[in-house]
Amino acid sequence: MTSVDDLLTTARERLTRVTPEQAFAQVGDGALLADIRPAAQRREHGEIPGSIIVERNHLEWRFDPSCSARLPVVTGYQQTILVFCQQGYTSSLAAASLQELGLVNATDVIGGFEAWVAAGLPWAPGGSAEVLIAPGASAAVLLPGVF
Repeated sequence: MTSVDDLLTTARERLTRVTPEQAFAQVGDGALLADIRPAAQRREHGEIPGSIIVERNHLEWRFDPSCSARLPVVTGYQQTILVFCQQGYTSSLAAASLQELGLVNATDVIGGFEAWVAAGLPWAPGGSAEVLIAPGASAAVLLPGVF
């Protein structure tokens, strides 16, 4: 039997994970920054301007260069894709999955959104940032009394 900790360790062994500061620099050089958090988490904690919101359940379809459902900004297998979640756990598994699709430069941001904010990098309250919302990603809207 394999535990989730084993899966995480295996995933991270093949990733060259980046710090938030490194991710920020790479985005300036053309890397794609993918936010895989659900809408409720983005709304509560905030967003990174310029990131692409692709919720986890759509990730592979939106970033596979050979898929008809890919995002227009996905141009090939050599593209650098930096995945982040809230704390940097789910994003490791997601980045490893993208590598399995042949996206050799996919990786994740160490510490996720929380580390990005702690590093003093640009962020905005949920729903206020300029982000690209991929088809299938839910808008960051919470209904009163529902959450």
